[in-house]
Amino acid sequence: MQTQVIITHLEVTSRSDFRPVDPNPDAPTVTVIRVETPLPELNRFFYATVGRGWFWLDRLGWSRARWMEYLFRPGVETWIGYLQGTPVGYFELEAQSGGSVEIVYFGLLPQFVGRGFGRSFLSAAVERAWGTGASRVWVHTCSLDHPRALTNYEALGFRVFKTEGKIENLPDSPPELWPGEMG
Repeated sequence: MQTQVIITHLEVTSRSDFRPVDPNPDAPTVTVIRVETPLPELNRFFYATVGRGWFWLDRLGWSRARWMEYLFRPGVETWIGYLQGTPVGYFELEAQSGGSVEIVYFGLLPQFVGRGFGRSFLSAAVERAWGTGASRVWVHTCSLDHPRALTNYEALGFRVFKTEGKIENLPDSPPELWPGEMG
């Protein structure tokens, strides 16, 4: 089905404009750990599972070799959030020219969406990006993403610098994770 998708690009250009969220002291702590050895299977798992409900489709057709090529590029980092040893989500950072770091992908596994982890986990992603020496952290979201994605970015100090629309050909329902699964 053809769908109009609005893509919003946001940035924080000064660390002083970044407004991190302190984790709720009553909530369990999410520990964020960098994946030191790139694993295509791991990134594909997170991409497919986190992105399933938001129609992340672009990378589903990538071969293992293509994943390897991407993950072993200088400046690409994968980070995973854990709650009591269980992964809750991930983010990918990519250092770019001019001191920019893009949060290429960010998201929670479906079981952890809506449980209050998103904004503090996003704060951790932005902190990790600043920790690389970035002078600018940027991200893009779209109208297919979680309905609170844009407001979460803005709440942390991100400002819109570009909006664009495009027509996407999407399947009628998200891709299956398990054989025979419907919707």
